[in-house]
Amino acid sequence: MMRVVLLLACFGVAQAQTERITPDSLRVVSPNGQVEFRFSLADSLPRYEVRYRQRPVVLASRLGLKPNPAGVGWHLPWDRSLALVGTQSRRQDTTWKPLYGERDVIPDRYHERTFTLHFPGNRTRGLMQLVVRAYDEGLAFRYAFPEDLRSQVIEFGDEATQFRFPPGTRALYATRAQSEYRWQGLDEGWQQAAELPLTLRLPDGTWASIAQADASNYPRMRLRTEGGTLVSQLYSEVTETPPFHSPWRVLLLADQPGRLLETNYLILNLNPPNALADVGFIKPGRVMREGKLSTAAAKALVDFAVEQDIDFIHFDAGWYGHEYEVASDARRVDVDPRRNPKKDLDLPEAIRYARAKGKGVILYVNHRALERQLDELLPLYKSWGVAGVKFGFVQTGSHRWVTWLHEAIRKAARHGLMVNVHDEYVPTGFARTYPNLMTQEGVYGNEGFPDATHNTVLPFTRFVAGPADYTFCFNVETIRPGKVKTTKAHQLALPVLYYSPWQFLFWYGSPELYPDRREIEFWKGLPTVWDETRVLSGAPGESAVIARRRGAAWYVGGITNTQARTLPIPLFFLEKNRPYRATVYEDDDQSRVKKWQRRVTSADVLTANLRASGGVALRLAPWR
Repeated sequence: MMRVVLLLACFGVAQAQTERITPDSLRVVSPNGQVEFRFSLADSLPRYEVRYRQRPVVLASRLGLKPNPAGVGWHLPWDRSLALVGTQSRRQDTTWKPLYGERDVIPDRYHERTFTLHFPGNRTRGLMQLVVRAYDEGLAFRYAFPEDLRSQVIEFGDEATQFRFPPGTRALYATRAQSEYRWQGLDEGWQQAAELPLTLRLPDGTWASIAQADASNYPRMRLRTEGGTLVSQLYSEVTETPPFHSPWRVLLLADQPGRLLETNYLILNLNPPNALADVGFIKPGRVMREGKLSTAAAKALVDFAVEQDIDFIHFDAGWYGHEYEVASDARRVDVDPRRNPKKDLDLPEAIRYARAKGKGVILYVNHRALERQLDELLPLYKSWGVAGVKFGFVQTGSHRWVTWLHEAIRKAARHGLMVNVHDEYVPTGFARTYPNLMTQEGVYGNEGFPDATHNTVLPFTRFVAGPADYTFCFNVETIRPGKVKTTKAHQLALPVLYYSPWQFLFWYGSPELYPDRREIEFWKGLPTVWDETRVLSGAPGESAVIARRRGAAWYVGGITNTQARTLPIPLFFLEKNRPYRATVYEDDDQSRVKKWQRRVTSADVLTANLRASGGVALRLAPWR
């Protein structure tokens, strides 16, 4: 007989059931019945399959953890010779409110089943669990080792995890977080492993994205191809003490690519809730970089920030010497003469001036200083009145460095400091637990001056994982002639398409580069966090149109690739029977931004005629 245990959950009830092993107990089905996970142990090898809307998505694929040949502890083969001890199921149907995000309320509704495995005939080797959650939006699974006196150390060299998709499946493939994407068939023999998230299109039109969640104490996973099958490739081996669990392996599923972005809250759901009692120091907002590293330039930037409603100024690399040199001491101001030969930066005075004007200050610190001085720097910067720190060039691959980085974010929270992590770091939802992690790079952004086609790919790939610091550029022809490959309206639209609680605007700019303030009017007061997000249309490599709401106002960004395009923008998401003022910013024929307004309702459809590499930006506010 089954016994039922009731467990309390936030804003709802979770139900756990210990079950007898039957064919039905080897399945996990989503609440709406559209996503199905099937577990099997043929020949003592753990495998799984996934179906979506009755269609096969993941064909029979291996599961488990491979031993570490160089290990000295319990390096057991947790991918073979296993037997199923039992299963336990649980259900949850709740909602929760993030501190900030792409939406103000997040549903967390799933069916969960835990499969407990062991080595038959050997009771000294402990247990491994496969935990599976099926959501309407997709599914997730992870490996867990409960506390067990028989297994004091867990060692493994890699995962046996596979994803075998139907023949003809193609992926948007990138070898690094900061690289461009290209379509690649799974059977084409990839020379390098792919970064996550990995977006795929199946032959039947289904879209999928493979991602990670809750990966704060584990090496980075990438995916390589082996005979057309995606196979796990960990950056390093793992040695841990139970209780211990791997990150969640996440599979988002949808019929349209835009739904992958709309449902990416699944990654947040798979992370623990907010761990901070005090969140008063956490403030999203717009950021502008101060790269001249002088007191006069800093004060001028603060004045510009006041005028343009920018919330933070960021002192970039070089304020404490050359950031790559071990001798550079991030505890004191010593401007790199290659950045400013005059070395005339009075940082305390600049911080005082900014704070007096209501603006926060962010300091860049390279990983070389962070690794040596972190425990000294954090309380010191707090005493200086600094609001946050940008971590530069952190190491994010191995088990050691992933663990170090997330502990550094925890330490920053204890000192009331916000964090931006650069360079290859891709989020896995840790910001739900430690919301002082405001943003991260992990994207080929505007510093690299990509073309418009690349920009249309990002909403359906990298941004599925969460926010990214894209470092927007605008009107920088005088200092970077010929570098920007997109129009001004395209640039204006991007902070709507690309979510980040900290938006770094005017990356290469300074106040004197924006003589016509009308062209940057759309960015003034533009929200960086949202109450609602809708993907109106688009496909990776072609176009993207996204609408986001903050309060009663909606903002829309639309971009095309390197081809001119006409995009319809239906306004069905507006409140019915209520007029709105549409303020539209688009490219004119002289490579400038033009603005026009009209009265609209939810029944209207606007038409945007985009130039090649162009875009359009809209603000829709209730008519008064």
